[in-house]
Amino acid sequence: MKTTAQYWNVLAANRAGQWEEIEGSQGQLEQLTLAIDNSTGDYTRLTRFKAGANSEAFGAKSHSYPEEIYIISGRLYDAAFDMWLEAGHYASRPPGEVHGPFKCEQECLVLEVSYPSQAIE
Repeated sequence: MKTTAQYWNVLAANRAGQWEEIEGSQGQLEQLTLAIDNSTGDYTRLTRFKAGANSEAFGAKSHSYPEEIYIISGRLYDAAFDMWLEAGHYASRPPGEVHGPFKCEQECLVLEVSYPSQAIE
């Protein structure tokens, strides 16, 4: 079962120290895990792309498991789809779907729900 928590404002200034830099992003990308199932690896997290972020160094990505994403705020360009994603855009990605690299002009906040327990080998 995923970890649980009572209501808390994840964007409050006093929570700033809980965000982690995504390794290799040179401070352009941060993540905050909201819930995780330590047995299955399934997780819910926020990813923050800082203004001007560009993930070309990571290249396009795909996962062996499904994931859902929802753009909370800002705009994010997905090169794999040649498309700007804006607040309100949602996707339910099947295993193996290629996405990214990403870039943004202004800060962008993305909710991500991933299901490694449903990986297809």
